[in-house]
Amino acid sequence: MPDPIISFRHFSFQYRAQKQPTLHDINLDIYPGQRVLIAGPSGSGKSTLASCINGLVPFSYPGECKGTLMVDGVEAPKAGIFELSRHVGTVLQDPDGQFIGLTVAEDIAFALENDCVPQKEMHEITQRVAGMVGVESHLDYAPHELSGGQKQRVSLAGVMVDQVRILLFDEPLANLDPATGKQAIELIDEIQQKSDTTVLIIEHRLEDVLWRNVDRIVLINEGRILADLCPNDLLSSPLLAQNGIREPLYVTALRYAGVEITPKMRPEHVDSLSLSEADRQKVRDWYSACPPAQKQENRPVLLEVQNLNFGYTSDKLNLQDISFQIRKGEMLAIVGRNGAGKSTLSKLICGFETPNSGSILLDGRDIGTDSIRERASRIGYVMQNPNQMISKTMIFDEVALGLSRSGLSKEEIREKVEETLKICGLYPFRNWPISALSFGQKKRVTIASVLVMGPDVIILDEPTAGQDFRHYTDILEFLRGLNEQGVTVIMITHDMHLMLEYTPRALVFSDTRLIADQSAASVLCDPELVEKAALKETSLFTLANRCGITPPESFVERFIEHDREVRDHGSQHGA
Repeated sequence: MPDPIISFRHFSFQYRAQKQPTLHDINLDIYPGQRVLIAGPSGSGKSTLASCINGLVPFSYPGECKGTLMVDGVEAPKAGIFELSRHVGTVLQDPDGQFIGLTVAEDIAFALENDCVPQKEMHEITQRVAGMVGVESHLDYAPHELSGGQKQRVSLAGVMVDQVRILLFDEPLANLDPATGKQAIELIDEIQQKSDTTVLIIEHRLEDVLWRNVDRIVLINEGRILADLCPNDLLSSPLLAQNGIREPLYVTALRYAGVEITPKMRPEHVDSLSLSEADRQKVRDWYSACPPAQKQENRPVLLEVQNLNFGYTSDKLNLQDISFQIRKGEMLAIVGRNGAGKSTLSKLICGFETPNSGSILLDGRDIGTDSIRERASRIGYVMQNPNQMISKTMIFDEVALGLSRSGLSKEEIREKVEETLKICGLYPFRNWPISALSFGQKKRVTIASVLVMGPDVIILDEPTAGQDFRHYTDILEFLRGLNEQGVTVIMITHDMHLMLEYTPRALVFSDTRLIADQSAASVLCDPELVEKAALKETSLFTLANRCGITPPESFVERFIEHDREVRDHGSQHGA
């Protein structure tokens, strides 16, 4: 057995600003060439563990280390970030935060320039690394001209020029559409085979990471390692669910059907899953026993888009001939590949952009001449990043901002704001500074600042990006509660689980056009549509086919209905 490339021995770390250690007595060995997934809920300590490996702890985030940590033969807590960067390459969740150069080539070559590598050699290394990650034809592009997946490839190339032996990925899938996320996992797999690096992946989306094999999953919670197992062993245990990590959907479906999950079944991927005829029969019996999903009654049309065309420049259309209706009280998803026109559509509905032709109707009235302010009183828009929406220091002031010119008295504004804060679960924090809140709480503040205006429709761009399963569920259950009170909720999302579980209907965009308007389950059970729109087939579709259940979308719908009942019952039970 070779020596470990990363070795923690009785290692603890406490941030200077905190009373308790974030990591407790960590003992962990990772060997050269392994691929290890580090999983755990938000606040579990997994990001701190990664920051110890790449040197951000304790050099950028001061605190006290106890025990030892060796990284590629170097004592990490004493080495410094610069020294560790020669051994560990880190690819951040948001590639934009990693760009330095004005072009892709400059960005990749940045570390080489710092090391005063001769020009000819620098060009050769840049070309070679760009070829490895598949961006050799984009070297003259500016970073902002790239798609999300391409940006990630450039970030990866930028850390690989140093020929690091360890690659650390911090939530690599958070901002990518499902198909690009799949490609990112394939790329990591490919790079590892070419370069024999050791790969660590920190990610909430377990099922997506398991698209390619991983050697081990290290499960962390409350700063301690709870499990260090191969995927088949961990998926056969109840540990993931007990610690707020979402299991792959097909595993949950098998559990609901009373199938016992064992390592011998190879549950780490739906394609490798070995099911006996008795197991398949249990799934069929469970499906037959579940009542069909309830059909929604038809409600009046609230928002209608008719023959909409729009282009940011005169020579190219970003949306072509878009028409659809949304009914009062619906909850629906807008999905499709990066750059398909989803966010552009929401800008047109909110009045941030003006269509070239076509019309948008609200309650049957054309709102083409309404100002942004007039539309905002009925259509709320919540951006993906709450920090881009927040302009006040205190929570109360931020939520009250939209009402400042409403003509209401101070007392009426206070009442409205307090009532909204209660709905959003923020009332206890009303006098807090926004800086003291977590990302998920800030997201609620931005929703509250829109909700206080009393809109009929709320459009949310990626409402759950970067959230672990518990916070994801909190936000979506909160939105479901608003929806039940009559607010129409539209979510632009790359998250196929969200679309399946919370939005009965999906609008699917690809290459500037609306290519499907149907149930979420039928979208994700249509391989042709999935490929066209850069989505990802649900593993429930594969399971239904393996068990001979037709139509598969009916199986998916019954699973969603049953899963919601189980979780609703669990939350009532826990209340």
